[in-house]
Amino acid sequence: MVRTYFLLAWTWTRAAAAYPVSFWLMTVLSLAVAATDLAVILVVFANTTSLAGFSREEVLFLYGAASLPFTLCDLFVSNLDRVSRHIKDGTLDTFLIRPAGAWLQLATDRFTPTRAGRVVQAAVVLVWAVAALDLDPGRLWMLPVMTATGLVIFTALWTLAGAAQFALTDAPEVVNAFTYGGHQLTQYPLAIYGRDLVRGVTYVLPLAFVNWQPGLYVLGRADPFGTPEFMRFLGPVAAPALALLAALAWRQGVRHYRSTGS
Repeated sequence: MVRTYFLLAWTWTRAAAAYPVSFWLMTVLSLAVAATDLAVILVVFANTTSLAGFSREEVLFLYGAASLPFTLCDLFVSNLDRVSRHIKDGTLDTFLIRPAGAWLQLATDRFTPTRAGRVVQAAVVLVWAVAALDLDPGRLWMLPVMTATGLVIFTALWTLAGAAQFALTDAPEVVNAFTYGGHQLTQYPLAIYGRDLVRGVTYVLPLAFVNWQPGLYVLGRADPFGTPEFMRFLGPVAAPALALLAALAWRQGVRHYRSTGS
């Protein structure tokens, strides 16, 4: 499955690289677009010294920890949000009759390698923030766990978004609120949001386990909302649970799909 994915992705990459000037311009542009989110944070800290009690370096750490897995998923699986377009165009049937799985084919459909610029930007910010902060070396083992957890959670969200489009064929923007919107929410300390919203992204849609709960452990900070300390380590439990739900939803969506007949 992994080999098939990368073969399909490589096909689209070769097609994009056939126009090298356009390819590199789009890569640089994606990096510039991602930098606008970073610029907003820097503008905020040009006018204050802390945000909900978190310093600039701590906020950039949380930003990088959320953005790295998100941009990787945006690069590798975000084309799942094109399901509704394929349904309306009548082209989804071609993915279902091929020997490779429909999920894998849809994830690689029109693979866009120029989005790699966003991944680079997120990684640079995270590395800089870790270097700038005086972190306990004994807690840094959580960093790869955070990234892996975020990858699973965001992949599950995109899978759920794709599955939902089997029913909501005219509402891709609605499901994007949970993918791109989820990323926007996790870029900042959850302490700036209301308690009810934070409970929702902790106990219902586990976005808090992308960077907030494990990030508090890495930073050695107490949770402003008073959640127990063991919550810092539940990301590897919450992520597979959401992934299982997403897999079941995707399977149901495919099973109940009815061809357009075109």
